[in-house]
Amino acid sequence: MSQVGWLGRVKPVGLVALALVLPALTNLPDPLDLPDHVVAEQLSFEEATRDLKSADPGVRLRAAQRLKQVSYLEAAIPLAALVTDPQDEVQLEAIAAELNIFLAEPIVPRKRVVFVVEVRNAVLSEPAFSAGPLAVGARPVPMEVLTALRLGARDDNPRVAIEALYAFGALGGEPTGGARRALLRSSGPDIAALVGASDPAMRYAAVRAQDDPIDETVGDAVITSLNDADQVVKAAAMQTLGLMRYERSVQALADLFAFYGKSDAAEAALDALAHIAHPASAPVFIAQLSGKSSTRRGIAIEGLGRMGDASQLADIQKALDADRSDAVTLAGVFASALLANRPIDRIADALTKPRLRAQARQYLIELLPGRASALTGHLQDPDARLRLEVVDLLGVSGDPAALPLVEPLLNDRDAQVARAAVRAVAKLR
Repeated sequence: MSQVGWLGRVKPVGLVALALVLPALTNLPDPLDLPDHVVAEQLSFEEATRDLKSADPGVRLRAAQRLKQVSYLEAAIPLAALVTDPQDEVQLEAIAAELNIFLAEPIVPRKRVVFVVEVRNAVLSEPAFSAGPLAVGARPVPMEVLTALRLGARDDNPRVAIEALYAFGALGGEPTGGARRALLRSSGPDIAALVGASDPAMRYAAVRAQDDPIDETVGDAVITSLNDADQVVKAAAMQTLGLMRYERSVQALADLFAFYGKSDAAEAALDALAHIAHPASAPVFIAQLSGKSSTRRGIAIEGLGRMGDASQLADIQKALDADRSDAVTLAGVFASALLANRPIDRIADALTKPRLRAQARQYLIELLPGRASALTGHLQDPDARLRLEVVDLLGVSGDPAALPLVEPLLNDRDAQVARAAVRAVAKLR
């Protein structure tokens, strides 16, 4: 689930690949046929999963901690039961363990965090959620895990509830097709209820936890958050409505844009409108092309590009001729790719520029399906950082044509690129 807008998730490769397809424990060889250190590891895992059912909360806690460190896929479903454990500390360890199993990189907390939500960035699972689809590894997330996290979001302890909700948001984008639709339908009432919670931190998390339309109940609940007394919640609601492309919010967002005038809140409303790209917003976008703000000009160019009306290319080009800033130029390349199927290699080039990286990533996430071959040359670039970025983006593109492009990088000379290729190949397959 990508959360990036204009304003803005070393083992040898062979072992990583093996970890993705580990057999069930019942199919492992007899311990007598294995080396001593392998037997010890297996027995430790079996002991830990058994201890998850212990009546002693201390035993359950230690078991969850041990499984968090090893990140075995087979532990995911047994751990799901502890997400709704009676003990808060056990729940938090179980949530962290689930994330470590499915994220591309494990979570490593810098310090122990108390059970009170004092600042939003103290939430351990929030960075994984904010990183979007790039943060999630290649392992399929069982529905039992997602259901447990959804139920954990109802917990009486705000810290536990918010951790579970962000973890659900981070991992909930992994299912596709009918499973994805079923998940969204089942989670809808919970999300709608949490959007109206008394705790602003919970409202903030609940508003952000949605980026696909479920039904009008949830979408309309997010619209009500546009009137939230907390300005951060209100800004999150604008962004979410844009990511949902929820057309019922177009008029409310247009009214907010007009009301807030020259403020950052107005830009947030404009950005949401640009993501929805409803034809009714065309006059608003066109007016911004000749305005004084480069930021708003870039947002307007994005919106016109997403609308798909190629007749707007001439006006976009005039705006680009008058504004040579890098961000606006990149927005022009994005719009041209959408409206005239022009090359996207300049967007990929921007991945190496820190100030443009987030913007370029978002554009490529939208553009790459069906265009994977456009980045063939970037996969051979001498800069390992660029190869890494492109491999990750191709992995989440869902484009079958990306698979033969990524497979050669399984043997890349850079270990990080090779690990990224393992994840991408598994996702694309």
